[in-house]
Amino acid sequence: MTDRDDAPAAAPDENKLIAERRQKLGERRAHGSAFPNDWKRDALTGDLAASFGDKPAEWFEANPIRVRVAGRMLAKRDMGKSSFVRLADGSGAIQLFLQANLLGEAYADFKGWDVGDLVGAEGALMRTRTGELSVRAETLRLLVKSLRPLPDKWHGLTDTEARYRMRYVDLIVNPASRAVFELRTRIVRYLRGFLDASGFMEVETPMMQPIPGGAVARPFVTHHNALDVDMYLRIAPELYLKRLLVGGFERVYEINRNFRNEGLSTRHNPEFTMLECYQAYADYVDVMDMVERMFKGLCDTVAGTRHVDYQGTALDFDRPFRRVTIEELLLEHNPGLDPLSLRDGAYLRRVLDERGIPHQSADGPGKLQIELFDKTCEPALTQPTFVYAYPTEVSPLSRCNDQDPFITDRFEFFIAGRELANGFSELNDPEEQAARFREQVARKDAGDDEAMYFDADYVRALEYGMPPAGGLGVGVDRVVMLFANVPSIRDVLLFPQMKPEA
Repeated sequence: MTDRDDAPAAAPDENKLIAERRQKLGERRAHGSAFPNDWKRDALTGDLAASFGDKPAEWFEANPIRVRVAGRMLAKRDMGKSSFVRLADGSGAIQLFLQANLLGEAYADFKGWDVGDLVGAEGALMRTRTGELSVRAETLRLLVKSLRPLPDKWHGLTDTEARYRMRYVDLIVNPASRAVFELRTRIVRYLRGFLDASGFMEVETPMMQPIPGGAVARPFVTHHNALDVDMYLRIAPELYLKRLLVGGFERVYEINRNFRNEGLSTRHNPEFTMLECYQAYADYVDVMDMVERMFKGLCDTVAGTRHVDYQGTALDFDRPFRRVTIEELLLEHNPGLDPLSLRDGAYLRRVLDERGIPHQSADGPGKLQIELFDKTCEPALTQPTFVYAYPTEVSPLSRCNDQDPFITDRFEFFIAGRELANGFSELNDPEEQAARFREQVARKDAGDDEAMYFDADYVRALEYGMPPAGGLGVGVDRVVMLFANVPSIRDVLLFPQMKPEA
């Protein structure tokens, strides 16, 4: 029990509310157009707040400013012969001050309007006795009748699954959600500007491909009826972008949608956004340097600081990012591991079995190393860290290291225990690439659904000669998660994939 006068009452039956609103809509239909499209606004609420938010009441009396606004009614307060409305548009919100003597019949009509309706108002700016910037409405129109009630002001849309399924409602009632997607736009704009300023050209490559390539992942399959062939939604644009290096475009990038037929989790959605870029006459060290500049710039531009909090962890982007090899980390996070046996498959299998880490019978020492790394090292990589010298076995598109063919000139970039980027010196030897593809085909034949296909046309392109190059892939969704300080990829996707509703 509570003695508060403003305590929330029991929620009314939603079906009854919807029925009442449908009845109101039916009455409007009977008297003409229920969804007019002739209201032209000349002001946005955010612009009004920015331009006039500091003006005193006397200023408006001396300088009349007439505006036409439109938006969603988020709240209404009936005071009898006067009322107040909270009107929100895409830029912000403003108060409407409504008076019966000014609005006449429109005011009587307004009494039957509901929170959630879209309305238009015209009048002069003013400041109320409580100091709030407002529009004293002289004209008021209902533009759209909302048939479903918004979540109540006390709880909003708090159910996580409902927020994801009905993002349109989430955006109406949860300002924090709107802020995440506005931040996402700023991040993508920064990434694009960073690469444009670095001399890269933005391109577009096919999203439907005859052979899925560029990553180790299971593709989605579709069918082209006219050609009577199966096609695949791309798992990565990599092999097409590198074809452009062959063609003479020396710095290219694409901010793209990729599709991987995998499970749903806080880190994975089957449809996601990647930034991929390729630079001729560069290597993986050049790419690491570029990533470090990119993320420091993101901090400066988007966060306004190089000391960022993520889920309670303080991240330092100001100092030089750590650079460390896979094998160094394996020894660091697995005390007692024999440094002389890190490439011994039988030894690694025993280590994995002792730790209860699953592995496959076909896995070689390079894949076994990565299984151990994923479980024992990756979660501990909190501060910005480049991990390099990945085994050749798990890097079918990367160039082998000149001094050590067991590893490639490849890195992954980790923050807060999560991989955000992957880059390497590109393999441009067509015969070695063909051999790597054949190894992948053998893995696929052995039951690995994520192994790569043999792409004969890509090998043919390499036979014309691809310049030495460095390449990079950045998980844009994960970057947004970092700077938005949210734990799940679904929080940064407007419409994440969900299980069908029961």
